[in-house]
Amino acid sequence: MGRGDLTDEQWAVLEPLLPKGSKAGRPPVWPRRQLIDGIRFRVRTGVPWRDVPADHGPWSRVYDLFRRWQRNGT
Repeated sequence: MGRGDLTDEQWAVLEPLLPKGSKAGRPPVWPRRQLIDGIRFRVRTGVPWRDVPADHGPWSRVYDLFRRWQRNGT
């Protein structure tokens, strides 16, 4: 866990508030917590999306989650 990543206590509060996936099928490859930490890293540092560290998942997946939630008001 990195310096700016969510703690277990913070995640326990945040997780129930997030939208549940509506599609049945294959489980996600990247854990949601990891992607959210990537979003938080990008917002905190202001780096371009392509410079989000790979340990947060692929930058395109982090960006996709951010944009999807931005568009639907999450």
